[in-house]
Amino acid sequence: MARVLVVDDSALMRRLLVQVLEGAGYEVKTARTGAEAVSELMAWLPDAITLDINMPEMDGLTALSLIMSARPTPVVMVSSLTEQGALATFEALALGAVDFITKPGGTISLTIDDIKVQLLEKVKAALRARPALSAKRRPMGASRPPSPTPAPARSSGSPGALAPRPAVLGTTGVVLIGVSTGGPRTLEDILPPLPASFPWPIVVAQHMPPNFTNAFAQRMDRLCNLRVREVTAPCPLEPGNVYIGRGGGDVVIAERLGRPTVMPKPETPGHPWHPSVDVLVESAMKLYKPDKMVGVLLTGMGNDGAEQMSRMHRQGSRTIAESQASCVVFGMPHELIQKGGASVVLPSSDIAEQLQSWLG
Repeated sequence: MARVLVVDDSALMRRLLVQVLEGAGYEVKTARTGAEAVSELMAWLPDAITLDINMPEMDGLTALSLIMSARPTPVVMVSSLTEQGALATFEALALGAVDFITKPGGTISLTIDDIKVQLLEKVKAALRARPALSAKRRPMGASRPPSPTPAPARSSGSPGALAPRPAVLGTTGVVLIGVSTGGPRTLEDILPPLPASFPWPIVVAQHMPPNFTNAFAQRMDRLCNLRVREVTAPCPLEPGNVYIGRGGGDVVIAERLGRPTVMPKPETPGHPWHPSVDVLVESAMKLYKPDKMVGVLLTGMGNDGAEQMSRMHRQGSRTIAESQASCVVFGMPHELIQKGGASVVLPSSDIAEQLQSWLG
C-alpha cells in the first residue's frame, strides 16, 4: 500500500484530502506545517506528498526545497487560484514538484468533489514519477540564455540519437508540442535553447487550469529567446513566437484572411484533457501539408496526442517522442512510440538540437 503524506495548515482541508486518499486505498498521514512535513519525511518515508504552498512558520516552497535536498520524493503542490498562487506554483515545479492541483473555490467541504478525480489522477502519476530530475532549472527571472550554435545531427535509428537531417522541410510550417504532467520543467529544457531566428512558429498544448497558463507563458517568455504568449484571441502564426494554449479550453489552428491563425476554443466534447493535443494536431492537419509540420509529444499521463501524431507520422510528418529516461511520467510519449508514430525518441535535453537540425 502506497504511503501519502498530506501537508496543510487547514484542518478541514487535511480531513477532506485524507478522506479522498484513504477511500482510494492509500495509507495516509498528515502534517500541519512545513517543518512537520520534513520531520515526517525522514521518520515515515512516504511514497508521495501533497503540499500546501501557503502555510505559516515554513511555507511550502521552503519545505519543498528541504524535501528535495533530504530525500527527493514525488510532490503534488496544492495551490490557490490566484495569480500569486500561480507564480508560486511554477517556482515549486522548478524546485522539483511533479505537478499541482488547485484548491476548490467557495466552501471547501461542498466543492471537494470538483478536485477528487484530479487529485487521485495526479497522486497516481506522482507515484510513477521521477522527482530527482528537477534540480537543474534556472530560477525565475533568470536572464535569457545565449543562442546555441547548432550541432551536426547524429544518425541512428535507436532512442537517444539524433535523426539525419532531411534535404528540406520548408520555411513556413509549424511545430506542435503536446505535454502534461512535468511539462513546465520539461519545456524549460526545450524552448530556451532555441534561437530567436528559429524559422517556424511553435504551438503548445500543455494540460493546465485556466488561471495558470498566462503566468506560465510570462515565465517562459523571460527564459526564452523566442517570444512566448498565451493564446487568448485569434492570432496569426508568425516565426519567432511560441503560442501557449489557454488552460480550461482547447487551442486550434485555422485559416483566417488567407493566413494560418492560432485561436482558443471551448473544450471539445469527448476529450478528457485540455488544452487537448489531439484537437490541436487534428486542426493543423486540415491546413498544413505533412512536410510543413513537426510534432513533439512529451511527458504526461494518458494518451493525449498519440493518435493524431501517429496519423501525422503516417502521412509523412516528422515526430519526436520524449524518451523514458527524461520523462517525469512516461505515458503520452510511450503511447506514441507503441503506435509506431515516432520518427525519433529523444531525452528532453536533445529535442531543441533535433528541431534545429531539421529546421535551422
